[in-house]
Amino acid sequence: MENLPRFTAAAVQASPVYLDAAATVEKAVALIHEASANGAELVVFPEAFVPGYPYWNWTMNPVQGSPWYERLYRSSIDVPGPHVDALRAAARQYGVVLVIGVNERGPHSLGVLYNTLLIIGPDGELLGVHRKLVPTWAEKLTWTGGDGSSLKVHPTPIGPLGALACGENTNTLARFTLLAQGELVHASCYIALPVAPEDYDMADAIAVRTAAHSFEGKVFSVVSCSTISPEIVDTIAGDDEDVRRMLARPRSALSGIFGPDGRPVTEPLIDDDGIVYAEIDLAKCIQPKQMHDIVGHYNRFDIFQLHVDTRPRTPVTFPTDAPPTKEEA
Repeated sequence: MENLPRFTAAAVQASPVYLDAAATVEKAVALIHEASANGAELVVFPEAFVPGYPYWNWTMNPVQGSPWYERLYRSSIDVPGPHVDALRAAARQYGVVLVIGVNERGPHSLGVLYNTLLIIGPDGELLGVHRKLVPTWAEKLTWTGGDGSSLKVHPTPIGPLGALACGENTNTLARFTLLAQGELVHASCYIALPVAPEDYDMADAIAVRTAAHSFEGKVFSVVSCSTISPEIVDTIAGDDEDVRRMLARPRSALSGIFGPDGRPVTEPLIDDDGIVYAEIDLAKCIQPKQMHDIVGHYNRFDIFQLHVDTRPRTPVTFPTDAPPTKEEA
């Protein structure tokens, strides 16, 4: 391993075309093109970008929000499916590693939506489908939790890549699971969250979490957060001025790229739409690892052990090796 990858990463900060999967995927493809034209080999999009985040869970009671769940369900995507095919084609056309958040319909139930991250290689291969393990707070009204089968680090031309969605980046064991598989590039996907308590600064929260993972693991982190467009405000708030003021709260989004010392590689973008670019040199992870390597010499595996259940969880299991019945014998 004389030469570790060196490449340009792009963190996209943008809003979806709200509750319109086809139009949002089209917008994503245009942004992938833009990022590629600026030299990016890794492009990271926000959590739940296709076709948007269920803000009504925070502004309505569950009964009022139920018709909105149906609207989101109808607007979500299937994996695999035509929208995924379009994203795979874009990654292949522009030769980028792509991480993007989607609302994924469960294949077995109309009551199941997953908050899913798609990890796609530069050849268009769907490398990973990570379903957020634990929906955060009000999100439990919309999303079903995933399982440990997708806690994987993927070998890519830009290095070993892992990804987590929003609050998962505070889950110490989930993060350690990725680091222990050799993660050197971490994608953190977020949504703008102006609906939390008033003293909660989402931009600071994102920066703290991202810096912590980068510093603890001695890795690069690319963090991408969505924004709230006037269209989203009109859709969610309508004539409710209190909700409008809430959705307009500043410092609700931050995107950027952090190095293995925990510091931003370049100035993060706060609230505004745009793409943050930075050069990542994975060789810069080597010397910091000599000081603190929490998945190597700076741990005591004779004392601590982490067991991760990576079995896929399904609602029903049919044994294939059951003994034949009398009629079959």
